Amino acid sequence: MMLHIPEILSAEEVRQMRAALTQADWVDGRQSVGGQGAQVKRNRQLAENCPLRQQLGQRVQQALHQNPLFFSAALPLRYVPPYFNMYEGGEHYGLHVDGAIRSMTDGTLVRTDMSFTLFLCDPEEYEGGELVVVDTYGSHEVKLPAGDVILYTSGSLHQVLPVTRGARLCAFSWLQSLIADDEERRMLFELDQTIQSLRQKQGESQEAVALTAHYHNLLRRWARG
Repeated sequence: MMLHIPEILSAEEVRQMRAALTQADWVDGRQSVGGQGAQVKRNRQLAENCPLRQQLGQRVQQALHQNPLFFSAALPLRYVPPYFNMYEGGEHYGLHVDGAIRSMTDGTLVRTDMSFTLFLCDPEEYEGGELVVVDTYGSHEVKLPAGDVILYTSGSLHQVLPVTRGARLCAFSWLQSLIADDEERRMLFELDQTIQSLRQKQGESQEAVALTAHYHNLLRRWARG
């Protein structure tokens, strides 16, 4: 599943975040990947222990968690604290797949069910830099307005094309969902969106209550802690 979620951050929130990032010290992005990723990754990012990364990451995570569409699609259980990266001058990230497990600083292991990228630059500010996600329906190029998020399955092959003009700033990370299976998660999301649409058209009805009961019973059956 891939989902575009608009306006996770407001224009003012993006402006403040970018102003803070202009003062940041960027490190080689290969510090946070394994051997396979290091062969194809050429970008910069905030260091894992950077206080600014922790501060801005908390703001991003809070905004995501409070967004009803994001929450419905992801059903998040645990987040990996967001990272921030920059691409310019031809920097890129070749075709790769995200690792299945991320280890937190406290030793907690997080299964990466879903990945997200939050764009902090508008498309006209840079050339190239498209996120390309490959699934069974082909390759999908993504380049969204500042403040918007793309959410997709972590098991998908993906890459970031070279940035040939300007700079591309993004936040990105992974989460462990309550629902490990992507197809089950997709069905719950579509059922939830149908219930919301039904309520908007008819108000609280017997049909909406019945579908809501099915939703929660499926969630109860499939959820894993």
